[in-house]
Amino acid sequence: MSIVQRWVPDQLGPGVQRLPVSLADDQGLLLVGPEQLTGKIVNYLDDSVVADNLVAVRRSLGPDTAPFWVFEAAIARDDVYALLVDGGPSDGASLQVRDVADLVVPRPGDPLPPFDTPTFDDNRGVAKVCTRSPEPCPFHTTTLTDALASGSRVVYIVGTPAHCQTGVCAPILDGMIPLADEFTDTVFVHADVYADVAATEVAPAVQDLSLTFEPVVFVTDDAGIITHRFEGVWHPDEVRAILS
Repeated sequence: MSIVQRWVPDQLGPGVQRLPVSLADDQGLLLVGPEQLTGKIVNYLDDSVVADNLVAVRRSLGPDTAPFWVFEAAIARDDVYALLVDGGPSDGASLQVRDVADLVVPRPGDPLPPFDTPTFDDNRGVAKVCTRSPEPCPFHTTTLTDALASGSRVVYIVGTPAHCQTGVCAPILDGMIPLADEFTDTVFVHADVYADVAATEVAPAVQDLSLTFEPVVFVTDDAGIITHRFEGVWHPDEVRAILS
């Protein structure tokens, strides 16, 4: 059995780390697993324990998706670390916390840059504004620029349901739709990843944020400052908890 890291390896900065993992064997990701995993984080170079007694509860996006467990721990110093899961491989899953100056993707504490995302009224050169099937999601009635100027909290999702390499973009986007109905004081905006139907040209919205990964969601306060960023895989309840 192996531990599959589902966070983005090159965009972690000092602070609270959100580290989702899945389990796999030589056939691929497992669709079953224990109710919780426990573990610790150690410094990769000297094996000193940085965070201990960590507990991650199993989450799932549906019966046909691999469950995942989210470890969280505060790491203040940029360095190379390993997440060691009890009962897992001895080398764990490595992670590198980088100096903030080396990070290019906006993170909590940064303002979310405004961008004129494609809408149903103006696709801005993107062939298919939303690749959700059978119907597009409802998050394309306003641009990110207008959402940030509205004085409301913003949830900005970037992902491509039709072409997602990890297979979680569609269920993640589906899970956001009930949240928009629940939190009417928050503006939800979605941007797809590709500009062309064949998925060969990255959309401007992705380039604007220097993204090398998807899906990702940014949550801002009413001043447009990012309060949370989820990437790789997340459950709607994680977003619900912070919006509540």
